[in-house]
Amino acid sequence: MKLNLALAVICLVATVFAQDQINGSLTASEPTTPSKPAPRTPDGHADLGGFWKGDRKMKPGGNIGKDLPGFKLPLTPAGQAALQYNLTKTIDPESLCIPGGIPRHNASGLPFMILQTPKYVAFLYFYTYYRLIPVDGRKHTDDPDPSFFGEEIGRWEGDTLVVDSIAFKDEKVWIDENANPHSDQLHVVERWTRPDADHIHVDTLIEDPKFYTKPFTYQRTWLAGAPDQTLAEYACSENNIDKDHLSPGPGDILPDGTRGYATLDPLPPPIKPTAPVKP
Repeated sequence: MKLNLALAVICLVATVFAQDQINGSLTASEPTTPSKPAPRTPDGHADLGGFWKGDRKMKPGGNIGKDLPGFKLPLTPAGQAALQYNLTKTIDPESLCIPGGIPRHNASGLPFMILQTPKYVAFLYFYTYYRLIPVDGRKHTDDPDPSFFGEEIGRWEGDTLVVDSIAFKDEKVWIDENANPHSDQLHVVERWTRPDADHIHVDTLIEDPKFYTKPFTYQRTWLAGAPDQTLAEYACSENNIDKDHLSPGPGDILPDGTRGYATLDPLPPPIKPTAPVKP
């Protein structure tokens, strides 16, 4: 399994490196000069638009439990069973080009863009997925169709964009990169703010009474990219030659909440040189 996961990581790193050459660094460090005030849109709201990159110092990445003691999510028995199933029976959905959804994308290490209009706020992701969130005062529908990002309804509370999401798919999904599950009862409330020109922040409330004993939160801050930075095309399914060889689960989850390899399989012995063949 470790070999298959290593091959998948190599393929992803190669793709990320290629995009890195096109668009500059995919992560950032805190600016060394004082930040300017956050810009505003003509209708008076905070302007969340721009290209946003993860902070290199944020750890552990990809773990929706990063703010919880011991990085442990409050799983119910049903949630624990679902996690065990994901660890042993399912392949990482994103490696199969299935949208990660929310809140998983908020834990991703990859950049994203926001485009903002008076009626919609759009999130554009590295994998060429997008979210189109209405902010025109509508309410949730009576019987929404389940989807990977859920039915998302936005509203402004001062300078805070509140996104309330329900009706999530409960199959072929992980809530984060560590294979944690969510059910069809997932309810996510995101509160997006832009404290200054260089930062955007989200506070996320996650509720799922089927799989989690209590609501919990996830918060994160991203850094602004260059003004002209944009996402390039990313074709996940094209030439995805490793998908048929991937094994279940996310790989080793280390005590510090990161993913990696606590132990590596030993390398094969070096090939002994052979004597040259005489003509």
